Amino acid sequence: MTSYDSLLTELRSIALLESCGHVLGWDEQTYMPPGGAEHRANQLSLLAGMVHERATSPQLGDLLASAEQNEKSDDPDSPTAANLREARRKYDRSTKLPRRLVEELSRVCTLSQQAWVQARKDSKFADFLPWLEQVVALRREEADVVGYGDGVPYDALLDEYEPGMTAAEVTTLFAGLRDELVPLIAEIVDCGRQPDISILQRSYPVDKQRDFGTAAATAIGFDFHKGRLDEAAHPFCSGFGPGDTRLTTRYDEHHFPGAFFGTLHEAGHGIYEQGLNPAEFGTPMGTYTSLGIHESQSRLWENFVGRSRAFWNHYYSAAQQTFSTALTDVSEETFLWCVNDVRPTFIRVEADEATYNLHILLRFELEQPLVSGDLKPADVPAAWNEKFTQYFGITPPTDAMGCLQDIHWSGGGIGYFPTYSLGNMYAAQFFEAARRDLGDLDEQFAAGDFAPLKTWLNQNIHQRGQQYRANRLVEVVTGEQLDYRPLVQHLRAKFSELYGL
Repeated sequence: MTSYDSLLTELRSIALLESCGHVLGWDEQTYMPPGGAEHRANQLSLLAGMVHERATSPQLGDLLASAEQNEKSDDPDSPTAANLREARRKYDRSTKLPRRLVEELSRVCTLSQQAWVQARKDSKFADFLPWLEQVVALRREEADVVGYGDGVPYDALLDEYEPGMTAAEVTTLFAGLRDELVPLIAEIVDCGRQPDISILQRSYPVDKQRDFGTAAATAIGFDFHKGRLDEAAHPFCSGFGPGDTRLTTRYDEHHFPGAFFGTLHEAGHGIYEQGLNPAEFGTPMGTYTSLGIHESQSRLWENFVGRSRAFWNHYYSAAQQTFSTALTDVSEETFLWCVNDVRPTFIRVEADEATYNLHILLRFELEQPLVSGDLKPADVPAAWNEKFTQYFGITPPTDAMGCLQDIHWSGGGIGYFPTYSLGNMYAAQFFEAARRDLGDLDEQFAAGDFAPLKTWLNQNIHQRGQQYRANRLVEVVTGEQLDYRPLVQHLRAKFSELYGL
């Protein structure tokens, strides 16, 4: 066996061990009784330490160095070159982190997430503050030991989720997006036309929502023989490995879009996980490119497909039959407008396509000073409300509708939020490319045929794993560099039609 083969064998073994922690993490958010939090934190901390020890061992370093020496290639994009490049990146980053820090992050974040669930329920930021302070301190320490060159501490955390991306690059992209979005949103608000969204707040029985959402997720390509759908306080997707991908959503009888589009969103993540090459599990070639690319898949299915006119041309009659009491007197056109309504709202995961990105900008602009120390965790609610009022013209009435609404900070996910808007940008460019390659996608969706798009995504994105970094993948697939303008063009075209702009 060559050193390269031995390296891949060890990487797969580490990934198997890591996936055991993912199962426990999923169970913590779905079925674990609250009393098990302390014990679960200890379990996950132990596993995180074991994974870290294996992933930073001198033996793994020796295998990697030997494989790099013996597997030289003239093609930097070959699968072998990609595996070595990304294995080196991960090894170098991991070896900078002491096991103590890895275990403490895992333990604190597990307990922090449990505290967040209750604090959000009670809308009491003060109850979550001690945990946020610990998480921020640990993540600052991580940024310091990982390093960030000539950049800023936030770069070290962003790089974990979007390799190679810097805060400066994100700031430039977001500035262009903001400058286009703000006047578009103002134009929509000022046009004086709004749908009656109370239609979406009628009674939609949860059991029927579950069945309808599951059927739609199946139709777009999520394989429930290799996955399942459960409930959680905050929707998420967990890919444990080949044949086992878990989705979660949350239901509200009087808010149809939440669970339905949340299910499509998580199914998009799940389709990506199920589309990875199972033979490459545990290696970079069997791992998703970045969280921004992952988010592009969920946002593409949720918004570019699920909120499209063509999608509801196919599905609205089924929706009327399923929710006959709520939708009997509602036309397809009215329903389409309602699920694409644009107006400032407090909750990110329920936001429309246009204002959603402002939610991300707000979080990005708060995370950077949190990491640098310029914003104290205790001052987050006031800073949040001030920025929210500035961007949306409304002020959150409670912490639950403000700074406590997202699970990410409780789980240590500082640096994660930018990937959502990056994902929207990636999605717009991928969707344009798919339309060029596949022809009339609207006609296919209206006929209930989503297989060509899913197959195109499998071949062009999912099965490539980490062959390319995200920016390079966009160029390979679309022929263009990452740009905010295709997203703006998509939004302007959609809302100009709906609002008669």
